[in-house]
Amino acid sequence: MSIVAPLGIGFAFGWLLHKAGLSRYERIVGVYRLRDLAVVELMLAALAVAAIGVVIVTAFGGGDAIPLPSPSLGAALIGGLVFGVGMALSGFCPGTIAVGIGEGRLDNLVAGSLGLIAGSLAYGAAWSSVAPPLARLGALGVTTLPRMLGVAPWLVVTLLVELAAVVLYLVLRVRRRAS
Repeated sequence: MSIVAPLGIGFAFGWLLHKAGLSRYERIVGVYRLRDLAVVELMLAALAVAAIGVVIVTAFGGGDAIPLPSPSLGAALIGGLVFGVGMALSGFCPGTIAVGIGEGRLDNLVAGSLGLIAGSLAYGAAWSSVAPPLARLGALGVTTLPRMLGVAPWLVVTLLVELAAVVLYLVLRVRRRAS
């Protein structure tokens, strides 16, 4: 039964990606060309809503259910760089590959699936030699941004939501000027 909620959330997220047309190659590459920021809009909105949800769940005593990773700045920087370069070159991201397969797109099924499998195998093969040194590079220990800053979680979430709102406003304004 513990798999039902994650499957439901994954299905809802995939449906949103599909309805927004974010599984199309042009949309993904458009982000990197700064021509189509629909992906940025959805992700900012999703991050803001998720941050609010985490703080609410934690405030009502559900914080023990939320695992806290031990972040590493080095691993995040290198992982983000590899992920971003791969996404920019291929025009795919793991979520949009799954959505594209559900839509019946052959490029997602063949090229996207092969990329997912090759990336997973490479990651698995390199894990034991690459992950430990990366985890030590800029390791912060088990912490959160509010703990690191010494402020209440609601303050960080409020600032995140405000920042997301400003960026979304600017993106909409640029879009209106372009049309």
